[in-house]
Amino acid sequence: MTTMEVPTLAPRPTLRAKGRNIVAVASGKGGVGKTWFSITLSHALARANQRVLLFDGDLGLANVDIQLGLMPKTDLGSVVAGRMTLNQALTRFPEGGFDIIAGRSGSGTLANIPLSRLQMLGDDLVLLAGNYDRVVVDLGAGVEKTTRNFSQQAGTIMVVTTDEPTSLTDAYAFIKVTHMERPGTDMRIVVNMANSTREGERIYNTLLKACEGFLKISPPLAGVIRRDLKVREAIRNQTPIMMRSPNAEAAADVEAIVERLIRSR
Repeated sequence: MTTMEVPTLAPRPTLRAKGRNIVAVASGKGGVGKTWFSITLSHALARANQRVLLFDGDLGLANVDIQLGLMPKTDLGSVVAGRMTLNQALTRFPEGGFDIIAGRSGSGTLANIPLSRLQMLGDDLVLLAGNYDRVVVDLGAGVEKTTRNFSQQAGTIMVVTTDEPTSLTDAYAFIKVTHMERPGTDMRIVVNMANSTREGERIYNTLLKACEGFLKISPPLAGVIRRDLKVREAIRNQTPIMMRSPNAEAAADVEAIVERLIRSR
């Protein structure tokens, strides 16, 4: 597995303790379906009568709004520029029953935001989270400072991986860095695009073995999402899968993850 040297990002324990209802969705690499999962997770939580905010925390390559077919009038760019507060940047997605805060795709300003401003943004998100049952944060892939800052605010981190060796290796790297900075963090594994539930469990066990062998931790399996062509159809049509294909296997798998998430708190 990968060995990485990263600068320490100091945690902010007081506000962090208030963000227990924040669920950060992470991955070691891109292309594993993290944003799709964040949207579907938010939708499933809303269908379970939860008050939900979906925050696009992928500051450099934001695309939650694109996958939802939205053209929000406000986004994080205005917040970072000081023209509005985070609360004023909310956009309602009535069809899904949840709110979003959009990023701005390809924004160099957001991608290179100073660490002090980034931490203030994270603190504001923790305060805003008090208005919701759950806040889902779609993180950028990897272990960059923006990803690590937002993940520090979360009570739960779901690490999405697939069966690709690079995906598994990079997921392990993310878990390792997070464990080093925040021992005891509630990290759970989501195996996406598995050919079957059994294969997904095998993939999970591969990652679990590495975590137990090298890090002495055992992150649990949040769930397996089966490969489903209806996922691609939903993304192409910029529509949540539970609206376009509510009976899809992948939708049922995410609903099962939500049931376990709600039961665990």
